[in-house]
Parts: sequence; structure tokens; C-alpha cells
Amino acid sequence: MRSLDETLKVLQDELHTVEAALAAPDIASDLTRLRDLSRRHKELAEINVAWQQLKAAQEDLNTAKDMFNDSSGEEREQWREEMNNAEALIPDLEMNLETLLLPRDPNVGRNVILEIRGAEGGEEANLFASDLAEMYRRYAALRGWKLEVIEERDSEQGGLDEATYLIKGEDAWSRLEHEAGVHRVQRVPTTEAKGRVHTSSATVSVLPEAEEVDVAIDTNDLKIDVYRSSGPGGQSVNTTDSAVRITHLPTGIVVSMQDEKSQIQNRAKALIVLRSRLLKAAQDAQANELGDLKRSQLGSGGRSEKIRTYNFKENRVTDHRINLTTYTLDAVLNGDLDPYVDALLADKRARQLAESDGR
Repeated sequence: MRSLDETLKVLQDELHTVEAALAAPDIASDLTRLRDLSRRHKELAEINVAWQQLKAAQEDLNTAKDMFNDSSGEEREQWREEMNNAEALIPDLEMNLETLLLPRDPNVGRNVILEIRGAEGGEEANLFASDLAEMYRRYAALRGWKLEVIEERDSEQGGLDEATYLIKGEDAWSRLEHEAGVHRVQRVPTTEAKGRVHTSSATVSVLPEAEEVDVAIDTNDLKIDVYRSSGPGGQSVNTTDSAVRITHLPTGIVVSMQDEKSQIQNRAKALIVLRSRLLKAAQDAQANELGDLKRSQLGSGGRSEKIRTYNFKENRVTDHRINLTTYTLDAVLNGDLDPYVDALLADKRARQLAESDGR
């Protein structure tokens, strides 16, 4: 088995090979290879920088120890402080390097397709779906991401039957992937005359945006239907057949889009979502072959499968996967999701490290 230094030397050699490949004059003609090499270069460069930082800190520590032993008086105390600083820094650098060496999520760096739907609870579920949509809009703004509306389908009382967004950002996938699942709300609906608390739920799915080079779609595999779009309660919002329904025959995946007035635009948006669902399906199938397929992100949408609960009466938010509760509901709904996202990322890293140590 290779030592850590041997592994890092191999990766450094690979970095040089990738850099040479990226400098080849014909690389621009192969976009798929250019993309893959660029992503790998970024990964390897991060590892190399972390390795160099760790080596520098270890050398500083060794130098400080030698000078401490050879000095006296005030100078000795200065070198003692240098030793303490290096000893405090090294564990963090080791943890960072160890994390970078873990198997990489293939979706890191991708944009995200975020889908939100009302689930159990009737119109109250749709109203909560609207609250979640606004929460993610604000979170995207705070993170500096670009959010594009693919589709927003209003419900009869001002909620959302369904919303689909494209979120563009370098760390969008990493910070949003754990949002997938059933979100439960406990509050008194505006229509509740006796002030009783109701429990409803909405589902969130998070898909990596697929590029055309990732998923090749044969047009012969598509069944495309056009129809007249309609608003809440069947209200017509368009007098032409601009809505599009695309069925991918080999998989049975169906995507409908009616947000735009143009059939061409709806078709383009539907293909973006279809491509991303096909990519996720392919990744899940591969994970299943490796015996690592987790339970479906959304389950059946039932309240018992919730990943997070939002309790309005107590101003409480609880993430059930990591047993984290805060009494900051107002802030969370205003987009302050980082305390939960950071905790979920730390939990994921801890589990990965534990699995790595157990091998």
C-alpha cells in the first residue's frame, strides 16, 4: 500500500500530465475532453496546494523546534510561540488535505435544477411550497448565485403547485444537494377558523444540470405533445398550443413545461430538465451497481419521511437527519440556511472519513 507522500507524488505527476494535455493545441476541438481535464486540473491543483501548505507548516515546526533548543531567554520564547502556532495549524491542514483526498462527488461544480412541489395538506402545502421557493430565492441571492425560473405554476389561492429553477453557481450543488426530500410545516393555516395547528408538507428535488455532452438524447426516443397551457383552476393563460409535454420513451420520464408563451422556449426548458433527470437516473443506476444507492430523495412525499420541520408557533426549525434544532425560523425563511448547510456538509465529511478509515 502506498504511503500518503507516495500517493500525493503520484497525484502531483498526474497534475503535470493534465497541464500538458490542456496546453495541447488541439484540445479546444474536443469540448468533452477539455471539460473533463479542466475539472480534474482543479481537483488536483487544490490537493497540491494543500499538500504544499502542510509540508511548509511541518518544516516551520521542525525549524522552530531546532531554534528553540538552540536559543535562550527572550529569543527562546519567540521560538516557543512559533512552535505553538505551527502545532495549532497542522491539524487543520491535515484535515483539509484528507478531505480533498476523499472520492469526489461527480456533480461538484455543476449548476442545479431545483424542483419544489406541494405534497400532503392540500392548498396549505402549496402555500408552504411558495414559502420554500422564496427561501431558496433569498439563499441564492445571499450566496451570489444566479437563479433562473424554468417554471412556476401557481395554485388557486396564491401558492405554488410546482416550481422549477435553474441555479447557477460554482458551489450550488455542494450546498443544495442535502435540501432534497420532504419538508414539513406545522402552523395555523389562514383558513383555519379555530386556530388549530395543521401539518403539511412539500417536496424538494435537487438535480445536477446536465450538459449536452453528458447525456445524448435521440430524438426518435421522444414523444412530444403540445397543448394549450392553463392557469390555476383551469383558467386559460394562453390561446395557442404553446405548452409542451416530452416523454422519454425508453425510461418513461415525462417533463411538462408551460411557463413561456413560446412553444420553442417551453421545449428548450423541458429538454434541460429531462437531460438532468436522465443524468441523475444514470448516476443512481451506477451507484446501485456499486451497492451504494440510497433511498430515493423524495420517498412518497408523506409527512413521516420528513427531513426538516418548520414549526411557526415555536419559531423552530429541526433537521431530523443531524438532530439540529434552532429557534430561528424567521431567519431561515429569509434565506439564512448556512447553519444547516454547513452542519450537513460537516456530517457528510465525517461519514466519508469514517468509511475511509474503515476500509
